[in-house]
Amino acid sequence: MTLDPVYLEYPRRRHGYDHDLYSWSALHQRAPVQWPQGSVAVWICVSLEWFPIIPGGAFAAPGHMQTAYPDYRHYTARDYGNRVGAWRFLDALAKVGARASFATNAAVAERYPELVRAVLDGGHELIAHSTDMNGTIDSSLAASAERDLISEAMHRIEVASGVRPKGWLSIARSQSFNTLELLKEAGLTYCCDWVNDELPYRFGNGLVDLPLNHELSDRTIIAVQQQSADSWAQSLEDAFDWLTAEAATTGSGRMLPIHVTPYIMGLPYRIAAFERLLQRLGQRSECWFARGDEIVSSWEAQQ
Repeated sequence: MTLDPVYLEYPRRRHGYDHDLYSWSALHQRAPVQWPQGSVAVWICVSLEWFPIIPGGAFAAPGHMQTAYPDYRHYTARDYGNRVGAWRFLDALAKVGARASFATNAAVAERYPELVRAVLDGGHELIAHSTDMNGTIDSSLAASAERDLISEAMHRIEVASGVRPKGWLSIARSQSFNTLELLKEAGLTYCCDWVNDELPYRFGNGLVDLPLNHELSDRTIIAVQQQSADSWAQSLEDAFDWLTAEAATTGSGRMLPIHVTPYIMGLPYRIAAFERLLQRLGQRSECWFARGDEIVSSWEAQQ
């Protein structure tokens, strides 16, 4: 039995990817990028999350409540990140003079104003991370409801912190077919949801994607793969070594995203591995610790 030829007809089939959202290109074919310092932009992104005790939406975000309600065990374990772990991150970043991005739920900005103030006082950036960890986006959400969700998150973060974020990270990096246009409409400069690259690239509507790859996150390596904190740190050093060698060979800068979670890496038996990693990277001449908005601005200036 053979397939009907009509099965293979797809009007949107084209080079790279079957959509018009951006022009596809291979990394090695692009013009070289040079950073303000070093050859590898090390982008640390910290998730500041508030999990409602009852999950909502089409699916539960990674890390959500897992047992019968009220799930105080997992709720308080997540809250540990904002009460304890995030402060250890701030101390670790200050020790090496690194500035980072903090992907922040609107509920965190409202509930923990002293934490958000410490983030801003440390020279770090706020990225909008929806309303709370129930604020997921998917294609079952009507465009009007998604527009309201994005608008509400931006407004609440701005009111609570005095800062309107330039970047957006969706819960679970999940988008609908409308998200890119709605983020642009809301005045965002970049999003971090698409992980198919190691440098920024531009969507057709002007929005920039700053890829926040999940493979090297503490959630993936430590919580999912059950590796040690030292193994996670070694993986990131290995990645940094590869990227520096590639940058030297190609003459173009590279980027290493480090996505960390306060209630995972901020625990007392893991935080030392994070501090040692920052110290070792900070000693390398190829390292440029940069916020997401700094990387995007540097990249845009060269396009």
